[in-house]
Amino acid sequence: MLAAACLLAPVLVYAQSPLDGEIREIKEAVRFNPDKALAQLQQIESNARTAPALTRGEFLSQLALTWRYLGRHKTALSLSEELLAFAKSQNNEVLHAKGLLTKAYVLSAMGEQQSSHQLAFDAERVAARTDDLPLRVQSTITSGQSYAEQGNYPVALQKMQHAVDLAHQVKDDLVPLASALNSLTLLYTQMKEYDKGWEVLAENIAVSERLQSPGRLAMAKSTEYGLAIDSNQPRRAMAALLKGLDLARKLGARSMIASTLVNLSDISLKEHDFARALRYGNEAIAAAREINDLSTEATAYVNIGQAHMGLGRLAEGRKNFELGMAYFEKAGDKPELQILLTEFGMSLERSGDYAGAIAAYHRERKLSNEIFESQRKKAMWELQEKYDTEKKKRQIEMLSHENQSKSAEIANRRLQQRVWWLLAVVFALAAVIVGLLYRKVRHANAQLKVKNLELKQQSALDPLTALYNRRHFQEFMRSHNCAERRAAPGEDLVGALFLLDVDHFKHINDTFGHAAGDMVLKMIADNLRVALRETDMIVRWGGEEFLAFLPAIPRAGVDEIARRVLTSISSQPIEYQGSMIHVNVSIGFAPFPQIPGGTPLQWERAVNLVDMALYLAKAHGRNRAYGVRGFAHFEQTSLEAIEQDLERAWRAGFVDLTVVLGNPPDDSPPSNVVPLKAKAGA
Repeated sequence: MLAAACLLAPVLVYAQSPLDGEIREIKEAVRFNPDKALAQLQQIESNARTAPALTRGEFLSQLALTWRYLGRHKTALSLSEELLAFAKSQNNEVLHAKGLLTKAYVLSAMGEQQSSHQLAFDAERVAARTDDLPLRVQSTITSGQSYAEQGNYPVALQKMQHAVDLAHQVKDDLVPLASALNSLTLLYTQMKEYDKGWEVLAENIAVSERLQSPGRLAMAKSTEYGLAIDSNQPRRAMAALLKGLDLARKLGARSMIASTLVNLSDISLKEHDFARALRYGNEAIAAAREINDLSTEATAYVNIGQAHMGLGRLAEGRKNFELGMAYFEKAGDKPELQILLTEFGMSLERSGDYAGAIAAYHRERKLSNEIFESQRKKAMWELQEKYDTEKKKRQIEMLSHENQSKSAEIANRRLQQRVWWLLAVVFALAAVIVGLLYRKVRHANAQLKVKNLELKQQSALDPLTALYNRRHFQEFMRSHNCAERRAAPGEDLVGALFLLDVDHFKHINDTFGHAAGDMVLKMIADNLRVALRETDMIVRWGGEEFLAFLPAIPRAGVDEIARRVLTSISSQPIEYQGSMIHVNVSIGFAPFPQIPGGTPLQWERAVNLVDMALYLAKAHGRNRAYGVRGFAHFEQTSLEAIEQDLERAWRAGFVDLTVVLGNPPDDSPPSNVVPLKAKAGA
């Protein structure tokens, strides 16, 4: 949103000259056709650099933004610095605010969001001291978008509404109002205030049509598409995209054409019109190659791969899907690659390629662990840096007080012969000061200890479900005594691991929204607390997965616990906005510790084993639990072979599995899974 503000921003209003008019016309092409805009700006550069201050400042701003859209960020940053230096030499606050905004947009494109936000806040304060209403509208919009990117939506909403009020005061120019309304619609979309978003969008489109500006109308249609998609109105989203595509082609906005075609391909996939998705995907690739947009081209390949799979062409679909993922893997975009791997696995599963789906899920799981570890290290570094900063601050304060004490001591020595009677008072005061400082340091250390304990407790819990998180479980298992414990003779007590995954969770999110998905996760957490004991550890393992560790239960009761969990969750539908959502889970479980070949498994491999059992439950119909009871003939195989293909190991008689079936709800999603054929004699 902050990056888009440089297009939404109105041209400063001042006495217009023919050169000002040329710059104003060029500005409309800066984002949509930056190559053309650059050529036009370079033609007038010699005249613009010798023009009056405001004209020269507007030229430097538009030239910097043009280079920004062309990806030449260093050149754009240099021009924004030139504009700020020129503003300082002219002692002109209008130019100063303009320079701050321009630099903010460039830094945003470079990924330096924190610095960009601070410049936007500074620009708003400087612009508020001027009488230039369009500039104040622009700076207020940019400040609001910065607050939104920080997640501070109440302040962002206040800024956007203030920008709309200011824009209504601008006479004979509707551009600031169109900019403010478009930004307010985007904010309402982020806040999921869809009704208010549609109301503001209607006014935005009306203003854009009065402007008779294809560019403004194309932006309004792009905003309409985002609002329609988020509010689950695919037909309206499709109509907005088609209208936006027509406008983009009239403008010659090649970048917008490519992105719109990708969006058309994506929405066609959501409507299961795979032939149309394939057509738009191929058009998007051609458009992206014209402008060397590798990211858009990769996204188009992913959509084409899904379309081929939907049409039953599995090999061609896999090839295109992996071409798209290769770009994000090369670019090091791990979060996007993780999402694509999940979609890839689901597409392969729907196409019947279960082995490929499991391989994709394993790649996604490995990448998820890498991302989690990276985030954990980053959090640790940030905490350590914060701690070091506080420590240095305290050391500086103590050194300062120490220096003050030494200065006082030197002064006292100089006056020693003439003011002996004051010396005792000075030492007494010094003792009081040192005592107060000592008490203050002790109090500060006690507070720091309390805060550290609170932080440790918060870091162990998942904020949504209030269950333990994965890191706490890992720390617990490192110190846990895994030895089997026995009760009275004849009663075998063991530990047990249960790994749960919500069936068709993406279907719930896509159909009812992420708020419904959050309700499902909370419901499952509550049911697990009821179904299990207080002494059992329940963990939010990640996403829609939960893990439970039961330290001591009768071995004969493990299957019954799996059945109890399946029944308790499937028997409790959730009412959400007038609809009933039935929820099932699939479970992999095993007694713990497992001792194949006389050697107990480490807990990490035990979790991996129940993970394989979970995937087996998923592959064989969901709403069921697969448990690993034990191993047989282990000398004829290896743990690595069993982990690689649990089902084959079971069929070969090396693994003893148990299956617990759940009670299917009335409206559960259809399953494309072929039931597992048990081996002979099993």
